[in-house]
Amino acid sequence: MAEIITMPRLSDTMTEGVVAQWLKHVGDKIEEGDILAEIETDKATMEFESFNEGTLLYIGLKEGVSAPVDSLLAIIGNEGENIDDLVANFDKATAPDPSETEKETPAVEEKVAPATTPVATAAPAAPTAIAAQVVNTGRISASPLAKKIATDKGINLAIVTGTGENGRIVKRDVEFFVPITATSAPVATSAVTMEDESFEEINNSQMRKVIARRLTESKFSAPHYYLMLDINMDNAIAARKEINALPETKVSFNDMIVKACAMALKKHPQVNSQWFEDKMRINHHVNIGVAVAVEDGLVVPVVTGTNHKSMTQIGSEVRDMAGRAKGKKLTPAEMDGSTFTVSNLGMFGITEFTSIINQPNSAILSVGAIVQKPVVKNGEIVVGNEMKITLACDHRTVDGATGAAFLQTLKHFIENPVTMLA
Repeated sequence: MAEIITMPRLSDTMTEGVVAQWLKHVGDKIEEGDILAEIETDKATMEFESFNEGTLLYIGLKEGVSAPVDSLLAIIGNEGENIDDLVANFDKATAPDPSETEKETPAVEEKVAPATTPVATAAPAAPTAIAAQVVNTGRISASPLAKKIATDKGINLAIVTGTGENGRIVKRDVEFFVPITATSAPVATSAVTMEDESFEEINNSQMRKVIARRLTESKFSAPHYYLMLDINMDNAIAARKEINALPETKVSFNDMIVKACAMALKKHPQVNSQWFEDKMRINHHVNIGVAVAVEDGLVVPVVTGTNHKSMTQIGSEVRDMAGRAKGKKLTPAEMDGSTFTVSNLGMFGITEFTSIINQPNSAILSVGAIVQKPVVKNGEIVVGNEMKITLACDHRTVDGATGAAFLQTLKHFIENPVTMLA
């Protein structure tokens, strides 16, 4: 008997998904555990495996098409089985409207000449079979299969117009791409006397939509306030140099800060809390999320049991997850369950900034760059290494004095790294 496969909910925040690539085709034999497709969610691109056996009888979504969770994705059944009624009777309210999802949304830069500017008549437009050849100087969004075909054919994806969701380049765009020759391209016969106005519109990705919604909810629902503190990093710099001199050991300043936060949170559990409409949860476990910038926005992989791990272990986990995050290979489970978040822009030279709390958590720490500046030691002005940190707190759960006490403890651990080695 035929079974309907719907768009799965692959993360707790996922409301719709995009079929990045089909790995099976209509008529293929499917075994339980076979990978049917790659699904792009708001957080990652994940492999979707089949829990059914049979023949793939129907594919409901094309590559690059976005559809809500529970939309008709595919049908698996017995070879030759009639599924017309099954498709016709499927709830259309949850399925994408083909007339909308298949509209072409080319990411082509639009130029508008001023109305008073005299321009000579351009040559007739090139045949529609030839794609508009526009150099894309921004991020190139393409499916894995399209990238492979482009590499095999020697096609530069920067000059291919995508017809998938959000201007994504999909298989058909590369297969039917025809470069425009000098004789076929439309050319104006005289120069424009004024500088053209130009703009580019880029459709929001699933990840960008979710980031916008969640940060807006956090900023306008949680009463944020900010506490700032300068940290003397002289001892941390010296300690890091000694630690990294050990064989097969690599610790970053960020690893030291994450470890210090974990230890400080154990002493100040109120900062390690979460707000819900009907209750406040004080967490006795410490799971620190580390903000990682990726191509489409921001993800927060989580180091679970952070207080029980060494700086070396923390660094190894963060580097591994950050690398996989940039390739959209993190699982939703690796981005869930944080009780506190650290966001570090020091590597970009940013000395001070504020962050929006990653709800339902109660706080997030913003870490700036280490800078040399005059400091007073033993009554004398000397050159010191200072780092500014900013703690954003939710006033519903963390009062000012509580946040300040947490920062004092955090400062002690960072300025005395030997206390974190015990």
